[in-house]
Amino acid sequence: MRTTTPRPPRPLARGLAALALTAGTLMTGAVPAGGAVVDVSPPGANDWSCRPSAERPHPVVLVHGTFEDMAKNWSTLAPYLKRAGYCVFALNYGDNATGPVADSARELAPFVDAVLAATGARKVDVVGHSQGGMMPRYYIGFLGGAHEVDDLVGIAPSNHGTEGLLVPAPEGVSTSPPAPAGALCQACADQQAGSPFLAELNARGDTVAGPDYTVIATRYDEVVTPYRSQFLDGPAKDVTNITIQDVCPADPIEHDQTPNDPVVHQLVLDALERPGPGDPAFRPQCLPLP
Repeated sequence: MRTTTPRPPRPLARGLAALALTAGTLMTGAVPAGGAVVDVSPPGANDWSCRPSAERPHPVVLVHGTFEDMAKNWSTLAPYLKRAGYCVFALNYGDNATGPVADSARELAPFVDAVLAATGARKVDVVGHSQGGMMPRYYIGFLGGAHEVDDLVGIAPSNHGTEGLLVPAPEGVSTSPPAPAGALCQACADQQAGSPFLAELNARGDTVAGPDYTVIATRYDEVVTPYRSQFLDGPAKDVTNITIQDVCPADPIEHDQTPNDPVVHQLVLDALERPGPGDPAFRPQCLPLP
């Protein structure tokens, strides 16, 4: 089922914030360290002088997962897409993506505005891992992003939540007895199957009119379970759900490392390059067995 969400007007403050971000350290991925500026962007990302080509008209925005950051999550996919000719951008958000998912979507919105303003593009493609593959759906469905996103590619996304424990407690944090998911990580509570957040996100259907949706899942996902809960319901012309082992049966990849899997890289590129979502008939080059 697909619904159309009217585009809300962009407040002046949002536009000004986007312009400020293009010149600020949030947009370059840089942080101050002892008076110096250290670039923490993944290789190939956040070149704000990049201009999209006719063959690659949409900049790619990479959105990391829970307890991650852009440098770790996108160390291999960002340079891969850059070499393929894309302008690539990434952000850190939500205190390592532990904050409320709806609030994180409100951080993504001005970032996309800034990418569009800097590159002159009409739309972006969004590629996200885990929470980062699900959270943009809130931006698309509730914050006007349907008019600014051409493709959403989710790598092991938590679209319908997980029935298991999302992630272990952060290193150094003792939880004895275990704390409720929301006590230390509201995003973890939001991503539990049946949460109020997910009920709101999915109440109107899995997709909205405008973007194309590609989901890339692994049968060996031990975080977002069952793995088929990641899939989206929608017409074939708008939605493609891919299980990695259906195209490369021997691929052992699990949840955390899916963004670094060369098979996933090829599936992402196919989804970005072609009109519509990823081609279900596309067959990537599988890795040889050890």
